[in-house]
Amino acid sequence: MVNARRQAGAWVAALTVAGLTATRPCATAAPAAVEGANVEQTAYAFTAADIDGRVVRLSDFRGKVLLIVNVASKCGFTGQYEGLQALYERFRDRGLVVLGFPSNDFLGQEPGSNEEIKTFCSTKFNVTFPMFSKIEVKGKGSHPLYTWLTDKTVHPETGGKITWNFNKFVVGRDGRVAARFGSRTTPDDAELVAAVERALAARGD
Repeated sequence: MVNARRQAGAWVAALTVAGLTATRPCATAAPAAVEGANVEQTAYAFTAADIDGRVVRLSDFRGKVLLIVNVASKCGFTGQYEGLQALYERFRDRGLVVLGFPSNDFLGQEPGSNEEIKTFCSTKFNVTFPMFSKIEVKGKGSHPLYTWLTDKTVHPETGGKITWNFNKFVVGRDGRVAARFGSRTTPDDAELVAAVERALAARGD
């Protein structure tokens, strides 16, 4: 019995390391994972499921500037999708990629399925930047990417819990957080745009 329990525990541990036991709001979403041990160093250590459930390695965006945003479809800030799309179109040829992470963590303002979110974003705001499957961005169930982004030990200047939908993280070409902005900072805000331009002008490691 002891051996059986040990074997079962080993299987659970192995599955947890592989990301196969993680629970996420959308059952069809591929689980989040960490690629390496450098989680505290760069965003490239993470994977996430896109809006269609395909696993995406953030290392695929190596050398790009990322604007990571937790989004929602029924929020007072939902109109920022338009500004995010405009910012993406303005700077994508220079290397900017906006990454949208839907979350239902704040007053249930993202209740839809991934398919419904995808349809809403594409038809309402003509979103073409990468969208991901619904995740949690706070608490014990937080996606590993957001656990890293908000870790004040790792990021003493930009860390701290997600305050609401449409918090924004600028990640430089080196995969490190360069700046953070709150929900009320619109995508066309001068300070945010300046932070993006600085990150685009900088060379990655």
